[in-house]
Order: sequence, then structure tokens, then C-alpha cells
Amino acid sequence: MTQKVRFAKMHGAGNDYIYIDNTLYNIKDPAAVAIAWSERHKGIGSDGLVLIGRSPVPDADFTMRIFNADGSEAMMCGNASRCIGKYLFEKGLTDKTEIRLLTPSGVKVLALHLKDKKVERVTVDMGEPVFEDDSQFLCENPPCGGTFVGMGNPHFVIFTSDTQEVERKGRVLEHHAAFPQRCNIEFAEMRPNGIRVRVWERGSGITMACGTGACATAVAACKAGLVGRQSRIIMDGGTLDIDWNEDDNHVYMTGPAEFVFEGEIEYESQ
Repeated sequence: MTQKVRFAKMHGAGNDYIYIDNTLYNIKDPAAVAIAWSERHKGIGSDGLVLIGRSPVPDADFTMRIFNADGSEAMMCGNASRCIGKYLFEKGLTDKTEIRLLTPSGVKVLALHLKDKKVERVTVDMGEPVFEDDSQFLCENPPCGGTFVGMGNPHFVIFTSDTQEVERKGRVLEHHAAFPQRCNIEFAEMRPNGIRVRVWERGSGITMACGTGACATAVAACKAGLVGRQSRIIMDGGTLDIDWNEDDNHVYMTGPAEFVFEGEIEYESQ
């Protein structure tokens, strides 16, 4: 059976996803759909697919499931979370300016910042960072040293003077034996106006931005004594502001969310 599915393409600092209201459509194989629709020449083109649903538990208002461009399911995405906040408010699905979003890595709280009744920026409470007992890793083949930070998903942050390394080393490090579940890789350069970061996302490759990656980089830089608890993270698609709060140890990420376009696409449900 073929049906037309209404979608929105949105981006947060250039990190673009296809958004579907899952209460209206039954996407039976979201992994396959993510692969097909994310293809930039034959599909809609995106870093992946995001399904928005109603929460089955009272502790949250809505749910998010996110599938990368290779069909793998992600645990969390900060940029997608911000876009969901904008989508829900501007589509009239909620009038709340504080939204509790249930993700595979727990409930995240979205604080919407409005301008002229539109969502201009969103702050996401990303929770507490997680470290291994020894968060400093040294990989071989290729050789590299970095810091592991968990932000609901795994990140390996490498401080370098050449962020172009993402193109040479990103894919290899994603699949490195040190990361049996694969890993997101950040290449970060300290600059006077902030931290310049390029990201290799697990399951998607090089992306314009990564919210959890920005948080992981800010935390790693603070732990290393390179910055304080507030950081400006400069990515290919835009800038994110990160606050690793000393009182509750939570990481708060603030950044933009934008609609790109909306449309319909045919979906074969059987």
C-alpha cells in the first residue's frame, strides 16, 4: 500500500534531518526509510530521519527516535532535539515553552526562546557527562590521543591544530577496535573566538554540526584546563553555546533551529 507522507526538513546549525509526526503515520521500517530518504541525490537528502511521537509515560511530553543516514538508530541528538522543540511549538502541537522529550538516552528538557511568537533558539538540558575510569585514550593505526566523553552517546574528542584530519581519520576511528559500538569523533582546535570543531558522526560521516559532539568537546576542553565551564563551539554549520553547570553537573546547549522546507513523499508501507 502506497501513501503520501508529510515531512519537514529542518536543521540545527546545518545538521539536517527529516522530521515525521509519527502519530499520523506508521513508518514500519524506519531504518530502511532513513537510508532511502537521506540519500542526497535520489532522496530528500539529510543526515537522517527523526520520528516524533506522544510520550507513553507521564514524565515526558513527547518522544524522539532518530535514525542515521546509514539506518543505525542513535541514542541522542542535540541538534534534532532543538528542532523538535521548534516543530512542536510552531505546528501548534504544544503551547509549552518547556518541553520534556523522551529519548533512548532518557528525558531531556527543552527550553524554548521565543521572538515574535516564533522559536528562535532552544536550550537543551543534555544531562551529566559520563567518563570512563581513564577517559584519556591512545589509539594506534592511526595513532591518536583523545578524551572519551559520553553524552547519551559516545564521543572521542581529539585536540589538534588541523581539523581537516576529520576527512583522513574520521571513518577509521569510528570503527576503531577501541570502540566496539563505534564512536562519534570530534577534531577540535582552540581559537581566540572559541573552539573550532569538525565532526565525524557515527552512522552519518562528516556533518555540519553535532550537538552532543559540541557538548563533549566543551567538557573535554574544560577537563583539560583549556577553557572554563562556558564555551563557544564553532562548527561548519554554525555556533553553539555550551554551559557545563557547576551546581548540577549538567551540560546545557543553546543554539538555533530552522525549517528548511516541507513536502510530501510516497511511502510503500507493505
